[in-house]
Amino acid sequence: MMFDLPPPDILYAALLARDPGWDGRAYVCVRTTGIFCRLTCPARKPLAKNCAFHATAGHCIEAGYRPCKRCHPLAPEAGADPAIANLLTALDADPGYRWTEGDLVARGHDLSTLRRVFKRHYGMTFLEMARQRRLREGFTTLGDGGKVIEAQLDAGFASSSAFRAAFARLMGCAPGRLPRDALLRAEWITTPLGDMIAISSASHLHLLEFADRKALKTEVQRLSRHAKGSLGIGSHPPGAQIRAELQRYFAGQGAGFETPLALHGSAFARLVWQALAAIPPGETRSYSGLAAQIGRPDAVRAVARANGANQIALVIPCHRVIGADGALTGYGGGLWRKQRLLEIEQAYQRAGPHPLTVPGVAPA
Repeated sequence: MMFDLPPPDILYAALLARDPGWDGRAYVCVRTTGIFCRLTCPARKPLAKNCAFHATAGHCIEAGYRPCKRCHPLAPEAGADPAIANLLTALDADPGYRWTEGDLVARGHDLSTLRRVFKRHYGMTFLEMARQRRLREGFTTLGDGGKVIEAQLDAGFASSSAFRAAFARLMGCAPGRLPRDALLRAEWITTPLGDMIAISSASHLHLLEFADRKALKTEVQRLSRHAKGSLGIGSHPPGAQIRAELQRYFAGQGAGFETPLALHGSAFARLVWQALAAIPPGETRSYSGLAAQIGRPDAVRAVARANGANQIALVIPCHRVIGADGALTGYGGGLWRKQRLLEIEQAYQRAGPHPLTVPGVAPA
């Protein structure tokens, strides 16, 4: 824990008052319903004897509680904190601005609180998020054929070494070392749930991940070795296709994906990924249910490992796998994204059946 919680009677009083000062700092678990909420939740208040309090949403999930569908405790903090929302709005308005701690203090923010909130919900601090946003500008410049110095300036980096280091943390190597006519090409895709990196060949999509996923650098390096170093910046037809399909998905116009995929994994992992792709939007499966579906009921842990090794997010919907008790479980893109994706797909389900397309795949 980042800090000790006060006695339960104080937190229960905050729950009754819907005190926004505790948003993101404490959560209430209701024993009679198995649900956990923000203290500002508008739902009917439980009796004090049925409440347990935790400092993080992760602790609530570990205790076996499911997130409330009214207050969405796993949603980004921006949904409940105007100060956070204002920062994100400012970032969208001027993505090239070089934010400093001084800027945040001048806006009246407590740095430690801000850091904790952003790390909990986004996996990075606001300053790291702003830096990533600037890096996107440089990434786009390189993809359009621009020089490294042009990309550095477009990204707002005063230092070439700082730009190279930031780029290497994302892609595993400095931008100047990337070949121009590469077999695999990486491009940046912006979505309502955050920026994504897509890597494709002329015929297949090989990777689609959120840019802040911790495993991204390792996955990119593995693909680079697979392509014998022929990995660059730019676009191939599958990259353009998945960009358009993601746009339709988030616009509520279609939950099917037809971009051909190259799956880098064992025969067992590919079997699991095929089963994932067959889960209809709006539905979920447990790890044990997925293991039974592929005829390997004793391989629950192996199924979980294959699920975590998936490197084509959304298209191979590992976010549709939840705990046997209905609780959300780990997701490399963040639990708040997992909940939002499931909410998006529930809307598809309410709208009526959608044709499901399992993309053509090629073992790699």
